[in-house]
Amino acid sequence: MNLYIRYFDYEVLTTSFDQAFDFLYSIDEIGMNPKIEQDIRDYMNSNILFPKRYKVRAKVYFIMIKTTARTMEEFKNHKKGQDDGAEFVSAAKQQQNEIMQQLNEQNSGWYEGVVDFKRVVVNPSNGKCVYIDTRFVAQCKAVSASDCYERLVDHLKQRVDERSQFPSVKGKNFQYRFLGEKPEL
Repeated sequence: MNLYIRYFDYEVLTTSFDQAFDFLYSIDEIGMNPKIEQDIRDYMNSNILFPKRYKVRAKVYFIMIKTTARTMEEFKNHKKGQDDGAEFVSAAKQQQNEIMQQLNEQNSGWYEGVVDFKRVVVNPSNGKCVYIDTRFVAQCKAVSASDCYERLVDHLKQRVDERSQFPSVKGKNFQYRFLGEKPEL
């Protein structure tokens, strides 16, 4: 897989790590360092198909897009919904479907669920509301991981301010573990 990199008017289509890093190190404003370099290597070696952006300074980024295009012309003349775009969208949808299948898989028993959410709390000194990152961990009996999520969120909605924000069941802020027919004490 090749990598398209763009920073304002500077752009390149690379086929290797060396080409990508030569391009990025040639632009002084970016301030390349070993940490960013390792993150780019991880991105290129991962299954992530979505574009990635890196912050250079406030409101200034450079972007990277994985592509199967072999030339810049092929990349630029690419019609939306064909070739790479359809491939990326298809892979992303497949990944989402797999996640939803896992969450909806019927497996009755006890689950331990962890929900990281934004809880609204009133600041007593000025009466204004603030969002506080809060972790809620509980064990519950459910028929699937998504059922566990629904039970935890329903429980929380009855006990916290209604303006609190809860994550998506598909997101990284919900984790679960199947405990079996009886919970471990």
